[in-house]
Amino acid sequence: MASTTLEGIQFVAGEDGERSTTRANKAICSAALDGIAPLAAQAARDETNWRKRYPRHLRALTEAGIARPEHALAIASAGLAAAWEQVEFIRDGAAHTLAEAMRHPRPDALFSVELRGQGSPVIEPWSLPYRGRRLQGEELLAQVARWEGAGIIEPGHARALRRVSEHPEWFDLSDRTLVLLGAGSEAGPLAALAGWQANVVAVDLPDPARWERIAGLVARGNARLIAPVRQPLAPDTPVTQWTGLAGADLLTQTPEIAAWLLSLDTPLDIAALAYLDGERHLRVSLAMDAIIASISALRPETTLMYMATPADVFAVDETLARATMQNGAAARPFGPPATGVLRGLSAGRLLQPHVRGLLDGGNGKRYGIVDGIFVEQGPNYALAKRIQQWRAITARAAGQRVAINVTPSTMTRSVIKNPALKAGYDGADLFGIEIFAPETTSALMAALWVHDLRCNDCAADPAYPLAHPLELLTEGANHGGLWRCGFLPRTALPLAALVGFARGKLRRN
Repeated sequence: MASTTLEGIQFVAGEDGERSTTRANKAICSAALDGIAPLAAQAARDETNWRKRYPRHLRALTEAGIARPEHALAIASAGLAAAWEQVEFIRDGAAHTLAEAMRHPRPDALFSVELRGQGSPVIEPWSLPYRGRRLQGEELLAQVARWEGAGIIEPGHARALRRVSEHPEWFDLSDRTLVLLGAGSEAGPLAALAGWQANVVAVDLPDPARWERIAGLVARGNARLIAPVRQPLAPDTPVTQWTGLAGADLLTQTPEIAAWLLSLDTPLDIAALAYLDGERHLRVSLAMDAIIASISALRPETTLMYMATPADVFAVDETLARATMQNGAAARPFGPPATGVLRGLSAGRLLQPHVRGLLDGGNGKRYGIVDGIFVEQGPNYALAKRIQQWRAITARAAGQRVAINVTPSTMTRSVIKNPALKAGYDGADLFGIEIFAPETTSALMAALWVHDLRCNDCAADPAYPLAHPLELLTEGANHGGLWRCGFLPRTALPLAALVGFARGKLRRN
């Protein structure tokens, strides 16, 4: 259920007065499917156990989108429209549509404060923190090659990393204004941008400790920080005097944040990074979408950036799909007899095949479906990430540059506090899956963003031809091996978790 605090973005109440996220999920997914796959749309409406069975409906969205390129765009457009209809913006006890609220921000709600880094102005060559070392040059490229060879990253991801290594001049971001919605994100790009002369516009919750960390990162580097504050400040106001005034709430100050960003009067590169637990993640994703849509409508030169999760459903090219099917045919993680026994004892629930076949894309190509969803993450998280996919697809089709790269599974604080998920990650290598440290993910995704801002012949560039809109989502994927796992990941996770629990117990002993 949604929060009972009636302020800002909330789900629309039903006839029973409840603000049900399940009802919103079903309405959004069925509306997205209605014009393309009416039977699948009706199945979503009729679902009686959405919390457990939502993955099949997310898969239906992807499958319907594969059939023809125009279907993917139609689904994305209809899904976004439905998502906006399932929320309202409450202010001073009155409910407004999200679109109406975005047109009426409160005046003079946010002001700007700036901080310039005091570190060396030199932009160091790109390097990658990895397992206690910092990789550069040939050593870094060798690691990229190992990842590609092991199926941890896709060729497009490897190609992008090689290209940024060949173009150190790309890392001078003094000509860009990069907006981080959720600047304090643990695996976000702030730490790297702070050393690349970037103009960083940071948006995050009011919290002095959070803003002290953000300001500290920038102060040690060579970037320029622009932050929202609640009152006008003199240009030379010390950091210690404004961290308590900094920040804005994406959920309750959505119109004001958009208006403040527009007041900066410069082209913006906007990254949607914010994460919140539970149903709030869906609401904050819609808040970021409202800001992005409002700014893009007035400034179509705005570029977008998303960090997609591999724990979702994607259409992948035939080569990757066939490799996954071959891995499934050959995989015997516990030996041939034990693998068969485990399948039998679980009535087929464990170690199910991952990719089962190929689908016609209506464009002369065939695609497979990879499904990395873990049911424990919940339908709100899955739909929040799908909304970001939809915005990325429609924005690129409208001519905007869009960087959306699949981010590897990462051992963040939100994972560590979930014992079952942490154990699954600890045992994931049993199935050829690598889990990344936050600092490694951060550095990789920052480099991919630089690549997608600078390249002229990559998926992010709207002038670059794609055979299918869904290819935008997979071109630069670093899935950590999840997509090439021969078993449907959620049917292997319980076994990985058992191994992870055992390893943890051994370490403690």
